Amino acid sequence: MKTFSAKPHEVQRDWYVVDANEQTLGRLAVEIARRLRGKHKPEYTPHVDTGDYIVVVNAAKIRVTGNKGTDKVYYRHSGHPGGVYETSFEKMQQRAPGRVLQLAVKGMLPKGPLGYAMIKKLKIYAQGSHPHSAQMPKTLDLSTAQPMKRAA
Repeated sequence: MKTFSAKPHEVQRDWYVVDANEQTLGRLAVEIARRLRGKHKPEYTPHVDTGDYIVVVNAAKIRVTGNKGTDKVYYRHSGHPGGVYETSFEKMQQRAPGRVLQLAVKGMLPKGPLGYAMIKKLKIYAQGSHPHSAQMPKTLDLSTAQPMKRAA
C-alpha cells in the first residue's frame, strides 16, 4: 500500500463558525490553527493546504488570564531608527478587535506561501454577525475542546 498524498484540487473544504465569547486567547488560537492547517483530517498532507475555512465571531470578547491584559505587549516597527511601537492587549482589543487573535494564529502557521494561503481562510468579526451565511457554515464548539495529547 502506498502512502496517501492529498492533491490540492481534491481537498474538500468546509466552513465553520466559532464563537469566541469568553474564550481564552491561546487555547482558541491553537485549535483554530490546527483546523486551518487541516491536521484534524485523516488526509492531512504537510505540503498541501488541506484546512477548512474558519469564521470567528465575538472576537472583541476574547479574554486572557492573569495580568496579561495590561502586561502582554505587542511590538511593531516603522522601519526607521528608533521606530518601535508597543501596544498592550487591552489597547489592541479596543483599537482593532480580532487582530490579537489573528496574530496569535498567524504565529502558529507555517511561514511562506503555504502559511499565507492558510491565514486567508480565517475570517474574524468583532460582533456576533458575519456575512458568510451563504456558505452555510457549521457551528464548531471549541469551549469543550481539550488540548491535544502528545504521544510519550
